[in-house]
Amino acid sequence: MTRWSNWSGSVTAEASVLRPRDEDELAGAVAAASRVRATGAGHSFMPLCASNDFIVNLEDMAGSLGVAADRRSVRAPAGWSLKRLTAALWDEGLALANQGDVNPQSLAGSTATGTHGTGRELGSLSTFVRGMRLIGSDGDACWCSADENPDLFQAARLSLGMFGIATEIEIAVVPAFHLAERIEKRRWAEVREQFDDLVEQQRHIEFWFFPHADSVILKTLEPCDPCDLPPSTTDMEETAFRRVLNIGAVVPALVPFLQRLMMRARLSGRRRGPAHAIFPSDRTLRFEEMEYEMPRAVGLDTLDEVVRWIRAKRLPVSFPFEYRVVAADDIWMSPMHAGPVASISMHQYAKMPWQKLFADSEAIFRAHGGRPHWAKRHTLTRDDVDALYPMAERYRAVRREADPAGKFLNPHLAALFS
Repeated sequence: MTRWSNWSGSVTAEASVLRPRDEDELAGAVAAASRVRATGAGHSFMPLCASNDFIVNLEDMAGSLGVAADRRSVRAPAGWSLKRLTAALWDEGLALANQGDVNPQSLAGSTATGTHGTGRELGSLSTFVRGMRLIGSDGDACWCSADENPDLFQAARLSLGMFGIATEIEIAVVPAFHLAERIEKRRWAEVREQFDDLVEQQRHIEFWFFPHADSVILKTLEPCDPCDLPPSTTDMEETAFRRVLNIGAVVPALVPFLQRLMMRARLSGRRRGPAHAIFPSDRTLRFEEMEYEMPRAVGLDTLDEVVRWIRAKRLPVSFPFEYRVVAADDIWMSPMHAGPVASISMHQYAKMPWQKLFADSEAIFRAHGGRPHWAKRHTLTRDDVDALYPMAERYRAVRREADPAGKFLNPHLAALFS
């Protein structure tokens, strides 16, 4: 048995861990297992991958990139990290249309949980999926797409790993492009007033907001002329922030003062380079995260309410909120299924308490019609899932057909989808 942990260290398991070298080895192991979960980089804060039975990691599986004749899609090994995938795409003159701000996650994990970046016309990575090869509970492989096993495909586009283990995924791609990154400090009141207009003007826009300060860090990405790799692999340096976090962990009462002091500094930056080098940044500080996808129309008001609540109680929320926008989609269990969203990510330093803070904040997000990111902290029940997702029971029916014995479930998922 091996001790497995997620990235933040808050989810652990004692399990047999297999790193298969090929599909035959994987299929045999799955067929013989009574329960099995797949994991990528462990960037889920919920116990999606946890299992005390059997965990599979596909990072070492053989595979290569296959580019379609029309160059609008590729077939890629599902266990590849986004970093490896986007580098391979770049070598072919291709790119993903959008990415999030880190790239160690596996292709399978990021699509199975609805991972996303920011952009009013850009959906989550799940919307890029055009088909996938799944190893079912009996060890047999099947392909699903909009034309082949369509119900299985519609459910598996955001699968939470319950419909089989993906070994190959076909995703939409675009011609390679370059990005110019711009970071600047703005007053919160100004950004709140202008943000909807800024969203219309920028391809990618987001901001970070320390709840005890009055300014935000605004970040935009825009296509630019071809250029070399940037000298830095991150949008912001973390050394000073690490010191502030460690002081706040020892003396939580200092967090409001430290944030205001930190935000007095000059904060600006510029980078240019290939898209796959500009989208992600190095993130070495460990944290817990809750993220709610809010209806776009109420996003800024919701953030303002949460911040006012934190300030009123002088709560030691040490990390900034991250605010992004994501396009609507038609995926059954996607938080973006009901329309375009404002994504509000709430973080807390891993060395500090987060459970009650997140639970109290979640009540505000839920009151304004929010839906959680499946891989980030939430407390949804089965009844909540049914209330938020009209296709939930059809999703469960497809799951039961694909995996009647519940081999790909764990206790967390069984409570919601068995």
